Amino acid sequence: MLYEILAAVAALLLAAALAALLRVPARRLGVIDRRRQRAVPLCGGVAVVLTTCLVVAAWEWTGAPPLGDGIRELLVAGSAVAALGLVADVRRVKARFLVCGTAVAAACVVPYGELGLGGGVLAVGWIVFVALGFRALDHADALAGTVGVVTAFGVGVVAAAEVMDGPAVLLSVLAAALTGFLMHNWPPARVGLGSCGSLFTGFLLASVAALARTGYALASSAEVLFALTAVATADVLLVLLSRRLAGRPLLRGGPDHLAHRLRRLGLTPSGATVLVAAAAFSAVVVGVLVHIGWGTRTATLWVAGVTLAVVLGLLRVPVYGLRRPTGVHRVGRQAVVRGTGAPGTGVRTGVHGTRRTAAGLATRPAGESYGSARPPRQSAPGWVPGGTATRSSAGSARPGGGGQ
Repeated sequence: MLYEILAAVAALLLAAALAALLRVPARRLGVIDRRRQRAVPLCGGVAVVLTTCLVVAAWEWTGAPPLGDGIRELLVAGSAVAALGLVADVRRVKARFLVCGTAVAAACVVPYGELGLGGGVLAVGWIVFVALGFRALDHADALAGTVGVVTAFGVGVVAAAEVMDGPAVLLSVLAAALTGFLMHNWPPARVGLGSCGSLFTGFLLASVAALARTGYALASSAEVLFALTAVATADVLLVLLSRRLAGRPLLRGGPDHLAHRLRRLGLTPSGATVLVAAAAFSAVVVGVLVHIGWGTRTATLWVAGVTLAVVLGLLRVPVYGLRRPTGVHRVGRQAVVRGTGAPGTGVRTGVHGTRRTAAGLATRPAGESYGSARPPRQSAPGWVPGGTATRSSAGSARPGGGGQ
């Protein structure tokens, strides 16, 4: 127990120090998060990965109780996934390469002898799904790190209940490293986790959870594993359904994740993170209780039902903006737009924007601005529709080409 406490404290302090030290090199090398309005160095993931590997290596070197043979394979495979994520942070990488690389790493840690070929393939697919789900959670400050800490404690308890001390220690070190990283990532973030850290975190959590549920029935394992990662699953499901219904490419990024929609409902960045973390904690507690036999399968069904209800509810939050009005025709330098709403309404458009009008057909020179509504211009004396105004030497306007 003393070794575990010392390892967790060392991981927390080392991750916090590395995240601060790597900020300047990451900024100079251009490894920054371009999704935000401000430049956030993506050095948090490197700090978490290095801290986890160094603390586990120090554990083995100091002569503490051995963690087991599987820990080394887990760290090697997780580090390979983290390296792939680091490449994605530095330059654009297509999603299929991330999927294939993570699948190859997962295939190296799944126990096919106990799960069988079919169970092993399902486990590989689930590990890839969770790893990419945690990468998707890295769309807001502190979100992926906070959910990762909560999930790491839950999966660590599941592993400890199965007398898997090595994986339990590994996840406690990971949770401490993420906590040290969160010191710099809480809104407003000074460093980001990036694909390097999010893929590494999701991969380790999913792999240890799959190993801990080895030997259980497939249906009950699926329920427990879903409860342990309900938030990541909800975010992926929400994004896929939203983009599918909107007719957008599934792999195109956008402000359509959990925290984005919660922000549109009026929550602050910190409030959205706390709310999502509380939801993750509740689901993880249910998964842990069901695993150790203190809860029934009905509880996991409740988690699934609430998750589905939240996804369907957040789908109603508009995130993609309004589409351009249809039926636009140009006549010379004028834009003519026929209204698509109720009778007697229309859309007036120009270079500087659009505005509803009271008529079904509106015209305005394309160069004019529509920032404010102006009353109709009063006709000048002597002006008649259809005539041609000319100006006399006295400055009066005369219709009809100058005739009396």
